[in-house]
Amino acid sequence: MSVPSENQPSESLQSATAGSENSVNASGVTPTEWLTMPDLVHALDESLGRVRRLIDEHYLIGSRRSGVFAVPSIFLVDGQPLSSLRGTIIVLQDSGFTDDEVIDWLLADDEELGRSPIAALLAGHKSAVRRVARTLA
Repeated sequence: MSVPSENQPSESLQSATAGSENSVNASGVTPTEWLTMPDLVHALDESLGRVRRLIDEHYLIGSRRSGVFAVPSIFLVDGQPLSSLRGTIIVLQDSGFTDDEVIDWLLADDEELGRSPIAALLAGHKSAVRRVARTLA
């Protein structure tokens, strides 16, 4: 079993709904496993073309920060992209955020929300997250 990291993608596949994944570490970042494209194909049970389309259409967002494109596993719930993630990604990108900045913001603790934006989205607080995201422009 690999150690969750907010910076380095991992090739192991873990559920995004594991209890420890929704907590915040001492640095204020929600730890998560990272899924590569083959991991995503397996986790979503979709073709590679469909997974790429989900990324292109902003249902998911990933990064090449370690050289290999990967998506935080916490963005998946029950084998599907978190439904409230797409609109939040679009709001942040419209504000000028890069993909890496979007991911960093979603995983970092936010003072106004009292937790990380991804934790708030997982708890069903989509409106509050997007309200904060719109103020970042």
